[in-house]
Amino acid sequence: MAEKLWESFGLLRNEGVSALEYLNQLTYLIFLKRGHELAYDGIVSDLALQPLSDAWQSLLAKDGQALKEAYDHILRTFASQEDLIGDIFRSAYNPIQDPDKLKKLIVDVSGLGSEQVGNKESSEKVYKSLLALAVDDDRSGLGQYYTPQAVIRAMVACAQPGPDDIIYDPACGTGGLLLAARDHILRHHRNDMTAEQRTQLDGSRIFGTELVSGASLLAKMNLILHGMDSGNIDRLVEDRDALLERSHLNPNIILANPPFGRGPRTTPIAGFRVPTGNRELNYLQYIASTLGIPGKAAVIVSDNLLFAGGAAHKIRRQILKELDVHTLLRLPSGVFYSTAVRANILFFDKKEDRLQAPQTSMLWVYDFRTDKHFSYTRNHLTLEDLDDFVMCYRPGESRANRVETERFKSFSYEELMDRDQVNMDITWLKDSSRKRSSSALAPDVIAREIVEDLTVALDGFSVIANLLTKQDPSV
Repeated sequence: MAEKLWESFGLLRNEGVSALEYLNQLTYLIFLKRGHELAYDGIVSDLALQPLSDAWQSLLAKDGQALKEAYDHILRTFASQEDLIGDIFRSAYNPIQDPDKLKKLIVDVSGLGSEQVGNKESSEKVYKSLLALAVDDDRSGLGQYYTPQAVIRAMVACAQPGPDDIIYDPACGTGGLLLAARDHILRHHRNDMTAEQRTQLDGSRIFGTELVSGASLLAKMNLILHGMDSGNIDRLVEDRDALLERSHLNPNIILANPPFGRGPRTTPIAGFRVPTGNRELNYLQYIASTLGIPGKAAVIVSDNLLFAGGAAHKIRRQILKELDVHTLLRLPSGVFYSTAVRANILFFDKKEDRLQAPQTSMLWVYDFRTDKHFSYTRNHLTLEDLDDFVMCYRPGESRANRVETERFKSFSYEELMDRDQVNMDITWLKDSSRKRSSSALAPDVIAREIVEDLTVALDGFSVIANLLTKQDPSV
C-alpha cells in the first residue's frame, strides 16, 4: 500500500507538489483517519481526537470542488486551535489543486488497514514506509532528520531498553529511535508489564527534544500514529534546542543521532568543561552530563570526532576516563542520507565514580567499513547486514564473553591513551578494492571520499583559525 500511495506522488510531482508537501498531506489524512478510528474504538477512546473523526467523515462524503473547499476549511480550522491539534496543523495548507486527485488520495488512505484478515497493513506501518520513501527524495529535505532503520534496530538491540528505563533522544528528528525503543520494550516485555508500567511507558519514560519544527511535527505524528496517548505528546517531544537547557528528567538510556559539525552560535548550558563551537562535540558532552547513573548510551558520531585535535582530543580523553566507552561500530559510506561525513556508533556506560581509576578498560571496535560499500538510494543497508555485529556485541551478557573475530578487535585503555592524540580512528583490515586501483571503486564512492576528505580538512582549518583568533584578537 505504501508503494501504491507513493506512486500517486508521481502525478502530483508534475504539478509542482514536492515530496515533503505530499508526505504532509498523507500525514494529515492518516491523522484524521486515525482520529476517527480511536473515536469509535470499543476499547480505547481518545476524546481529544473526536474533532478529527468528524472532519474525516465529512471528507469521505464530499466530491469535486466541494471536497477541496471542505479540506481547505478543515486545515484552516485546526491550524487556528490553541492545543496539540493546532500545533500539528499550524502550517498546514493544501497544495493539491485537482479535486479528483485529492479524492483518490483520501480513498487510498481510507483503505489502509481494511484489507482482508491475514494481509492487514496498519496505518502505522504504511506511515513508516512512506517516511522512508520521502527521505529517498532529495527535494524532501528529510534525510538529515532520519536515521536508517537498520542502524536504529542495531542501536536498540544492543541497548536493550526495558519497561523501567527512562529513554531520551536529545535530537530525535522524526522519532525513529524513540519508537524503536518502545517497540522493543513491548515486543519483549508486553506479557509481563504491569498496568502502571504500560501507562508510564507512554506517559513519561520515552521522551525527546528536536530543534527543527518540521521534524518535531513528524515525530509527534509518528508517536500518535503508533498508539501513544495524544495528551502526552507535547510533553514527550519538546520543540527546543537541547543544548540550551538540561533535561528535567534523568534518563538512564540515551539513543541519539545528533547533528555533525558546526551550527548556529549558541551559548550552551553550564557544565561543558571543553568549550567549543562544534555542535557534535557539545551534544556528546551534553549526553555524557545528562545520562543518569547507572546509564548507557548509543550515539552516532562522525569520524572527525574520533581523530580531530583541539577540543575533540580533549573530549576523547575526558570520556575515556570518566565513562566506560566499550564499543565502537565503524559504519561504511552511503549508509546515511548525507554522505559528506562517515559515521560510527559509539556505545558507552556511565557508572559510579571509581576515584582516580579510568572507567574505560577495553574498547571493542567492529570494522563494518572495510570492503563494504552502500548507497542510500540504490543499495540500502539492511537489518541482516548488522546481525553479525549484534551477535558479537552480545547484548545482555558480560563483555568478558566477547570473542575477537576478523572484524571485531579489542584495545585496552592504555593502548588508546598511547595513540597520538588518543586517536580512536582505528583500522586494521585492508580494503581489497584499493589493492587494485581507485578506478575499481564506483564514481559515487570516490566522490563521497573526496567530499569527506575536504570536510575534514575544512574542520582542521577552522580549528587553526580559532586558535589564531585567540592569540591575536585583531585577526
